[in-house]
Amino acid sequence: MADQNPEPANNGDETERSEKPRQKSRRRFIIIGVVMVLIVGALLFWWRSTFYEDTDDAQIDGHLIQISTRIAGQVVKVYVEENSQVKAGDTIAELDPKDFQVAVQQDEANLQAAEAAYEAAKVNVPITGINTGSTLRSASSDVEGAQAQVTASRQQLQGAQAQIAQAEANYTKAKLDLERYTPLVQKDVISKQQFDQAVATADADKAALDNAKANEAAARAQVRVSEERVKQAVAQFQNAQSAPKQIQAQKARADQAAAQVQQAKAQLEQAKLNLSYTKVIAPVDGIVTRKSVEVNQNVSVGQNLMTLVSLDDIWITANFKETQLREMRAGQSAVISVDAYGGRKYDAKVTQIGGATGSVLSLFPPENATGNYVKVVQRVPVRIDLVDPRNENKDHLLRPGLSVEPKVRVKE
Repeated sequence: MADQNPEPANNGDETERSEKPRQKSRRRFIIIGVVMVLIVGALLFWWRSTFYEDTDDAQIDGHLIQISTRIAGQVVKVYVEENSQVKAGDTIAELDPKDFQVAVQQDEANLQAAEAAYEAAKVNVPITGINTGSTLRSASSDVEGAQAQVTASRQQLQGAQAQIAQAEANYTKAKLDLERYTPLVQKDVISKQQFDQAVATADADKAALDNAKANEAAARAQVRVSEERVKQAVAQFQNAQSAPKQIQAQKARADQAAAQVQQAKAQLEQAKLNLSYTKVIAPVDGIVTRKSVEVNQNVSVGQNLMTLVSLDDIWITANFKETQLREMRAGQSAVISVDAYGGRKYDAKVTQIGGATGSVLSLFPPENATGNYVKVVQRVPVRIDLVDPRNENKDHLLRPGLSVEPKVRVKE
């Protein structure tokens, strides 16, 4: 029985001796693993710091389009709400078109009248030539007719002079009304529409006065032509000299009528344009923000109605430190990580490097001439565009203002 006691002691020593190498081996593997991890981390850090530059001071930028009207009027319909998404060409709002429709109809009637006057004047040109030729052949026997024509021409001149007097009276009254309305509209005693009507009336009366003067000048020319015909009845040579003048005068009337047709067409086109401006159209695809227009609101020309945020033409503005720009060039590839979508990646490329630092472009640039200058690493804005924005941002998830983290590969 006594011989069996030493055996357990020997087994314990052998167990301890066998576990020690295992512990040393395990410790060695752990140390080697830690060293390998450190080496890999150092290599990754070296790779990233050498071949890539990144920053977390970056955001998405885009166009903020201020939607306004090109005419004044009353809003009758608004088709969008705050944060509504619209397509290019969609109608956003609509102004009351009634006044502009009436203006189009009036200008269409004016155009028809001008065209009719032009056709009549154009037809009278050859008629005048025929009449003057006949007058030349029968001048010797038609003195009394020529004298009667002189009398009629003088009566027409008197009528034209009476029209000038009437037109001058109307224009004088319109100018006085306009002078009275000017201080009233400045004090908001009368509406802008009343003042505009007074201005338009003055312009119309001025045009009527000019037209009456032109008619008076034409009537005077006709009197001279008629008096010349009397002389031409006696002297064929003098009568032959007056014939071309009559034709030239009629051609001048036809040219004047043609110019009036062109003027009427231009006025009609402008009226149609104003009518089309009653519909406010979205210029690009985007989202409506800062909506301030409501139905029945009176808006003026250029008044801001809302802001349209473009979702197609977007880019990234990344503010890199000046020490990161040594190897950065336009055209280098980049990867954009968007914070809002869990770090979703987008392929991009560097497009432009800013022309100045952010501090220089700020509202109050720093003043370093005070003697207590402290050198601070500056940041320069770098523009980065998506490689394929139509496909990568077809879901329009990228919005201006979102924070992103760009990583630019500066070395191949």
